[in-house]
Amino acid sequence: MQDTRIGFIGAGNMASSIIGGLINRGQAPSLISASDLDTDKLDILAAKTGMAAASNEDIAQTCDVIVLAVKPQVMPAVCTALAASLNDRRPLIVSIAAGITLTALERWFGLEAALVRCMPNTPALVGSGASGLFANARVSAAQRDIADQLLGAVGLSVWVDSEADIDSVTALSGSGPAYFFLMMEAMQESAIKLGLTPAMAKSLTYQTALGAAQLAIASEEDTAQLRRNVTSPNGTTERAINHFEDGGLRQLVDGALTAAHDRSVELAGEVHSLLQPHK
Repeated sequence: MQDTRIGFIGAGNMASSIIGGLINRGQAPSLISASDLDTDKLDILAAKTGMAAASNEDIAQTCDVIVLAVKPQVMPAVCTALAASLNDRRPLIVSIAAGITLTALERWFGLEAALVRCMPNTPALVGSGASGLFANARVSAAQRDIADQLLGAVGLSVWVDSEADIDSVTALSGSGPAYFFLMMEAMQESAIKLGLTPAMAKSLTYQTALGAAQLAIASEEDTAQLRRNVTSPNGTTERAINHFEDGGLRQLVDGALTAAHDRSVELAGEVHSLLQPHK
């Protein structure tokens, strides 16, 4: 990885976060380049990180890894132009664009392309992301390791068993931060009604969420046992938990994730339809 040249097509928030994470983990800025239609934004990123501003063609001709971080609607034009500039090279291509399937990428790049489809989430912006990855058959073991390190620079990366699992990752971790934000929002509102100031409610909610996540990560016990550990018989926690359970919280969560999964499948179909050439 240390000698790997990495190019980013698109330099938005997610790409910028990965670039920063790579540099923080020891990747030489001189081995990282990025392109973007917004040249001012690109120049600011280059000045901040030390990486090189480049053109799409430069990246296609020189980089060992190409990260596609552009909007889905411009992906066909970007990919076909890149494919024409590869000059028979076979770099690893990693797409973080939502709704763009490997079938579509293979059509634009050719069937011999080594492709990884990735679904990151917004906590990657602060180095605490969770990403699901799926590779096509042309990706080597060494390239899988590179993709792991690439997304690992901004958090956790997990390889899924099928491309269809990307929709499940979208429902769980891709959309998941919003679920926790909603819960935190509701907890703050309730705490304020119970007499705490907004500042107190905010800081205590945030720290409680952070502490619970860190405890779950550090513990060898599963979340069900951790819940039982803090739920004393006839205590305050038990009464709150019973209220959640009686209100159908588990069914609500299951329905919400299923709805998100189904919408992810629908969106991929809509994106695919929009990208088809009109007859």
